[in-house]
Amino acid sequence: MAQGRHTLMDPPIEELLDKVDSKFTLVALGSARARQVNSYYNSLGEGLGKVVPPQVASVSGKPVSIAFEEIAAGKATYTRPDPEEEAALAAAIADAAEAGLLAEAEAEAGNETADDGAQTAEVIAVLDVGGDDPAAS
Repeated sequence: MAQGRHTLMDPPIEELLDKVDSKFTLVALGSARARQVNSYYNSLGEGLGKVVPPQVASVSGKPVSIAFEEIAAGKATYTRPDPEEEAALAAAIADAAEAGLLAEAEAEAGNETADDGAQTAEVIAVLDVGGDDPAAS
């Protein structure tokens, strides 16, 4: 039988804030994951299979509620990039731009493909969604 909710928000905000370092991270993580869940439901009939399905069994069909339940369950997590690695990457990109290598690489890959790949890599870098079967929970 379903458990009764003790608050207006389930899971409670205090439980969610224990999983992240700030309320701003919670909002960013929740919204990014909710967009992925929404994309999954919108692409079901198309058979694309590029978006990770919801990782928890939820009574709510709303993407934001599902995202918060995944955060509370530890299925959707985040990692902070290392500032030293970012600085080294920025320096490498600047060096490549000076040498003219960056323009050649973008021309070969095509601007649309490079933009789509960058957005996908950015979302994957922000979210670390577990690969467990949600039905097994």
